[in-house]
Amino acid sequence: MATAKQQLGTRGENLVVKLCGCPRCKRSKTLRRLPTNFRCADVICDFCGYLAQVKTVTHSKPLEPPRFVLGAAWATQRERMQAGIYFPLFLVLVASDKLFSIYYLSADLQRPEMFIARKPLSAAARRAGWQGFMYDLADADGIVRLHVQGIPAT
Repeated sequence: MATAKQQLGTRGENLVVKLCGCPRCKRSKTLRRLPTNFRCADVICDFCGYLAQVKTVTHSKPLEPPRFVLGAAWATQRERMQAGIYFPLFLVLVASDKLFSIYYLSADLQRPEMFIARKPLSAAARRAGWQGFMYDLADADGIVRLHVQGIPAT
């Protein structure tokens, strides 16, 4: 049985697949979810092979991206950054069942300073020593809102 966080992540991936076109080839309805636990990517374009990461968070203000978003495994991210490889990011902000937004940050606008290593898990933790990271979006120039659902026009 999936946890609440896993269900939220799956919901975000499904929203991106349903509502977003491929940023590379510009085709609609070509993004597909990758298998769970595929490293560093969640969706792929079945036409051009474009890969992207999807992060979904509960956020009360879907028109304002949060400053910090939890990432995944730091060791893998650090290795890829050292090789100059960054994955584009779709950020899904969910306020309620009917209120959400989708943002996008392309790989070429990401900088190493945006990735902050977290403390490794303690020796008592189930995955002792594992270390994650956080995205710091405070200076994320170029993050764009692609979709808003359920928010009245102002």
